[in-house]
Amino acid sequence: MERNEGLGEFLRARRAAMDPEELGLRDVAPRRVPGLRREELAALAGVSVDYYTRLEQGRPISPSDSVLDALANALRLDPAERSYLNAVARPRPGGRHRGHRAVQKVRPGVHALLARLEGTPALVLGRRTDILVTNRMARALLHDFDAMPVRNRNAARWMVLDEAARSLFADGWERVASEFVGTLRMDAARHPDDTRTAELVGELSMKSDPFRRWWAAQKVMQFSHHTKQLHHPVVGLLTLHTETLAFPGDPDLTLLTFLADPGSPSDEALTLLSAWATDQSSAGSGASARALPLE
Repeated sequence: MERNEGLGEFLRARRAAMDPEELGLRDVAPRRVPGLRREELAALAGVSVDYYTRLEQGRPISPSDSVLDALANALRLDPAERSYLNAVARPRPGGRHRGHRAVQKVRPGVHALLARLEGTPALVLGRRTDILVTNRMARALLHDFDAMPVRNRNAARWMVLDEAARSLFADGWERVASEFVGTLRMDAARHPDDTRTAELVGELSMKSDPFRRWWAAQKVMQFSHHTKQLHHPVVGLLTLHTETLAFPGDPDLTLLTFLADPGSPSDEALTLLSAWATDQSSAGSGASARALPLE
């Protein structure tokens, strides 16, 4: 059994993020490091200090379900963080042989679905937040991902490195970008030996100070529903609700849509954006939902 550095790093980061005063722990003298002490966390989880210390050190230990539940409760983890804790505590067996996975494919029915969503920006994300399929409205709202080099068609990479993304999500860029980084970390835990993920994390770490900070903080996210404000260069300010749907039988695919409240100014702006996108389309451009092959 190999050492588990990922589990140790996550436990240390979450322990350091906890506020002792919220738990009623007050010290006469200032603490030398932020968060809880190891012995305090071990006591909250009902495990020995020695056992918890060995977990943080990445020792080759396989904690039981009850221990993981106790740690999650003690650390006050949210559902996404609990899923991450379980994934990183028990790396999937045989992962070493999955470094070069086959290209992800999206079935024809999903392509047809995106094409039917004519007035709704929609895209399909795959492993490591790769952008696999976009419809016309998604390209008009966010970016023409077709124009990017194939290996750069990745949502986390675009959010972190592209100045257009920073301008589009001007008021909430840091929150949205860090959410995609947290989603990337979740995928990395589920597929710990994926070489493409390692390359992406290495590139972003080299090029972005915020990414290094978020990655070190062990931020974890799962796609869900949120409200976002976008400053589009053509139609102005939009307030949109993102909804995500998983595909039964393929947990590595996610449908992401952007919706406006019916009759709202943002709804009218999407209608204008659709008309603008139609005007911008070249004659005979083909289907309105394009697959973006990754190889």
